[in-house]
Amino acid sequence: MRRGRRKTENPATARRILAAAEQHFAAQGLAGARTEQIATAAHANKAMLYYYFGDKRHLHRAVLENLFRQLRNGVYQPQRRQSSPRERLRDFITAYFDFLASHPNYPRLVHREAMESTKEFDWIVRQYLRPFHNQLVRTLQEGIAAGEFRAVDPHDTAFTIMGMTTSYFAAAAIFSQVAGHNLLTPHALVARKQALLDFLDHGLTRTKARAR
Repeated sequence: MRRGRRKTENPATARRILAAAEQHFAAQGLAGARTEQIATAAHANKAMLYYYFGDKRHLHRAVLENLFRQLRNGVYQPQRRQSSPRERLRDFITAYFDFLASHPNYPRLVHREAMESTKEFDWIVRQYLRPFHNQLVRTLQEGIAAGEFRAVDPHDTAFTIMGMTTSYFAAAAIFSQVAGHNLLTPHALVARKQALLDFLDHGLTRTKARAR
């Protein structure tokens, strides 16, 4: 990416290109997406796309960087002072759920990178997914040590939490067909988030900690 130009020359155009590219890469992957279609969707032209991002591969990287930067800023926030592991876990899950609700392309983009085993996926794991997992594991370990959580395997439990949360959005179209109604409406998302938190609370948190 040609860094700096988006900030000084026409950030609105660059943002439109990023948004359009995110949609196309999520739906078609890097190989299938066409710069002409991305530019048209962004109400720009190919010359502007190349001017801001260099080429399709650099644009793809910029899309991923932009998405994961939002994940980090929205979810990797400093924990509340004096908060318990149970409270921090609920904050963590709530923030991640809300991120997925507002970034529906995230599961598809990450899944594509994982399936294709690209170099981009190595970077994603190293810079974001592994730290994300480790933060969740630490919270679980602290909760177990404090007697708030049952003595579970923190790594397996972290995978369970992430899987339960991410899969709902990744399979929302299928689940909506099964349920017979849209599971991504605001009302459905509020109900799902509460159901997720309740399920984890009763399955993980000791009764005494829940009663506080």
